[in-house]
Amino acid sequence: MQRITITPCQIHEDRIAFTAEQHHYLTRVIRLRPGGQFQAIDGNGRCYLAEISSELSPRTAVGTAQIVQIIATSVGGANRELPQPMVLICALPKGNNFDELVRACTELGVTTILPAISDRTLLNPSPQKLQRWRKIAQEAAEQSERLVIPIIEEPQALKTIFDGLTDLAHKYLCEARGEYPHLLTSLQSTQLIDLPIIIAIGPEGGWTDGEIQLAIEHGFQLVSLGSRILRTITAPIVALSIVTAAIEQGHSYR
Repeated sequence: MQRITITPCQIHEDRIAFTAEQHHYLTRVIRLRPGGQFQAIDGNGRCYLAEISSELSPRTAVGTAQIVQIIATSVGGANRELPQPMVLICALPKGNNFDELVRACTELGVTTILPAISDRTLLNPSPQKLQRWRKIAQEAAEQSERLVIPIIEEPQALKTIFDGLTDLAHKYLCEARGEYPHLLTSLQSTQLIDLPIIIAIGPEGGWTDGEIQLAIEHGFQLVSLGSRILRTITAPIVALSIVTAAIEQGHSYR
C-alpha cells in the first residue's frame, strides 16, 4: 500500500487535508479515486490508514481523506523504529555524497543527523542542500516503512555541535588511525540502556588532533571501525549497521 508523509497540522479531527503536491501524487501518479486507501505517516511515530473521501479537484488542488484507523505507532503495531535514539554527527563530504549518506542512514534507523563543519571540511552547502537532504530522508523513511522522519539540522561547527549534546548519552568518535577498541566491542561491553547513541564520523583525511581532544573533553570514547580505511560516505553506514545490530540484539534478550 502506498505511503505519504503528512504533518500533524494536516489532521483535523478524523480527516487529512492534502497539499497540492500530495494531491498531484494521489490523483495523477498512483491514480486513487474516492474509496481508495493509502497510509499516511506523520513523521512523529504514527501511521494512519486513510481513505479518499471525495473526488479531488484538479483545479483547486483541494481534497481530504477519512482516517479509517491508526495502524501503527512508535510504541506498538508494525513499528520498525529502534528502541532508543541513534544520532549521527558526520563531517560533510565533497560533492553530492551526503545525499546517499542521508538515504542509507535513514534506512538504518538514524533519528538525527548533524552535519558537521570540521577543520578539513571543504563543502559549504546552500540552504537548498538542506531542504534536499530533508526531502531525501522523508522519501527513504516512506520506502523503508519507518514511522519517524529523521531530523536533519543545519550544518554547524563541530564545537558548536559538541557543546549542544546531552551528557546522558553513549558517545563514540570513530577514528581510523590509532590503537582503539572496535565499536562493536565497546557496544557489547556497555549496558545499552535507553539513552541516545551518538556516533561521530570525520572528514576525508580524518579528524585533527585538536578535534580528537575536543571530543574526549565532551565525553566521547574513541573507537575503530576495523583495520581498513573507509570513505566518509562508507564509514557512517558501517558504524550505524553495527549500532543497529547491537541495539536490536540487546533488546531481544530483555
